[in-house]
Amino acid sequence: MSMIKTVDACKTFQGKQGRGPLAVLKNVSLAVEQGEVVCIIGPSGAGKSTYLRSLNRLEKIDSGKIYIEDKLLFDCRGGVNTHGISHQELNKSLLEVGMVFQNFNLFPHKTAIENVMLAPVHVRRVPPDQAREKARVILGRVGLDDKMDAYPGQLSGGQQQRVAIARALAMEPRIMLFDEPTSALDPELVGEVLTVMKGLAQAGMTMLVVTHEMGFAREVADRVVFMFEGAILETGKPDLIFSSPSNDRTRQFLQSVL
Repeated sequence: MSMIKTVDACKTFQGKQGRGPLAVLKNVSLAVEQGEVVCIIGPSGAGKSTYLRSLNRLEKIDSGKIYIEDKLLFDCRGGVNTHGISHQELNKSLLEVGMVFQNFNLFPHKTAIENVMLAPVHVRRVPPDQAREKARVILGRVGLDDKMDAYPGQLSGGQQQRVAIARALAMEPRIMLFDEPTSALDPELVGEVLTVMKGLAQAGMTMLVVTHEMGFAREVADRVVFMFEGAILETGKPDLIFSSPSNDRTRQFLQSVL
């Protein structure tokens, strides 16, 4: 079963200062199977983050289809979803998708455990005591047993991102989206976040990861997707993509970053 799938997803931003419209997604079709880890790589401006954000409605596609767990949620034409689906059913499906951003987006006035509890209590209506116990377990899972009562300002960047991962996991998603989760971190803090992500992959979590960490993509991904100027140019097993890419653009990109 495809956990998340797009068919011919297109997105155009209106140009600024007299410039023409910019096509940021060009007929992007991709399916991520249950338990699969897919890493999207490519240069800045390739449309990677826009694509990821379109999967949970943070960006609206102009045309194309989006499925979650083989259920059609969006069939967009002219920026309008023509698929007859209720808001309740749509939101229920979108709750299956967790997302971790470049910036941690934690509430600064709430402790780590309060940040993790918040959505289960207010969105899933989990009783606070039950949500607190669950948050405690998840924070332990990401190695933050001793930081549960710390505020974001008292945590390193790597610790804050691990709280953000715990917050997403607390909603019990069936697929996790990661949008360059280490790009805002100092180099010495990257490893602790990647270790948590590797653990999730080993536990069977379905993951779609936009990343500049080529070592992570090579080691953890089941498939690597190369995007350039809004389009998928190449997809394949990591060993194949990194050792003998078939597309010249992929080859040039990897030569520049490796």
